[in-house]
Amino acid sequence: MPTLYHAPNSRSETIVSLIDAMGIRDKIDIVEVTIPRQDGTGGPDPKNPHPEGKVPYLVNGDDHIRERGAIITYLTELFPESGLGREVGDPKRGEYLSWLFYYQGVLEPVILLDYLKIDDPVLNATFRDYDTVLKRLEEGLANGPFLLGDDFSAADVLCVSPFLFFGEGLRRSPVVEEWIKRCAAKLGAA
Repeated sequence: MPTLYHAPNSRSETIVSLIDAMGIRDKIDIVEVTIPRQDGTGGPDPKNPHPEGKVPYLVNGDDHIRERGAIITYLTELFPESGLGREVGDPKRGEYLSWLFYYQGVLEPVILLDYLKIDDPVLNATFRDYDTVLKRLEEGLANGPFLLGDDFSAADVLCVSPFLFFGEGLRRSPVVEEWIKRCAAKLGAA
């Protein structure tokens, strides 16, 4: 049985939400661990096998998977019946994978930089600016209520996660706000 190492109120909440949305909670062992927190609380946990003491971390036999995009891809491929991933050959597979990698490589860094009020032309040129990211989300939502059109997917679970975590602390457009509400309702976070 795959084991997810999880710390409440951390990035691993996204994976727990995904597991629940996929209906596979009974097929995943979730082990709570502590992690060092920015406020100085917590600390390394000897139960956590992640090489940096981070979460989420998924272990399935000899497979050790870190990073949310990789874990999401792994779980949705392991349990394709959930319908939240896109299998090889699906016409939306490329778009699905693009959103997962866009999140990790662009969306999260830009959101954190904006949230922390760090503005630097080199960072903006490398990652884009916050307004560009909001525009990209709006463009992605132009063909339906979710990033892949009519179907809620694991890409929505990942990309909406910072908006749910930071709440009103993040700027959002009306289109993005409505998407956040739809995703929250799907995830039971409304």
